[in-house]
Amino acid sequence: MFTSTESAAIACVYALIITFAVYHEISIREMIPIMKRSIKTLAMVMALIGISSAFGWVVSYLQIPAKMSGLLLSISSNKIIILLIINLMLLILGTMMDMICSILLVTPILLPVVTALGIGPIQLGIIMILNLGIGLITPPVGVLLFVCSATSKRSIEQLTKAMLPH
Repeated sequence: MFTSTESAAIACVYALIITFAVYHEISIREMIPIMKRSIKTLAMVMALIGISSAFGWVVSYLQIPAKMSGLLLSISSNKIIILLIINLMLLILGTMMDMICSILLVTPILLPVVTALGIGPIQLGIIMILNLGIGLITPPVGVLLFVCSATSKRSIEQLTKAMLPH
């Protein structure tokens, strides 16, 4: 009946109606500060996504993907060495770019490389999601650190310390 985006919007409207009409948890007066905080968080996330998209365009314009594919295959024919290099590259890329932009940029580069080595596309997808996800919470950029900092009202230093293994 709805697309996923439309159903999310309908769910938000439904939650708003239930909050005001049924539970009376939030008054109309409290909505303005809530909307201001939401817009502030959204602006931060959208700015980060916009910057990473621009970076992705520059990387694509400079034909870095094609050069990287040739470079990876010229380094070694050993599958494990190539996978270690790919993991490291994805981890570094994840620290600097948004996950969606990274996936769209890197998949066309890596898919021919890994299929030539006998690795399936599903395994590549799992490798990409795992490494890019770790990269998203890793400084220096750590996009998810900014989002979590804005929503939890804690400093990035506190969040980074909490992520470290004890």
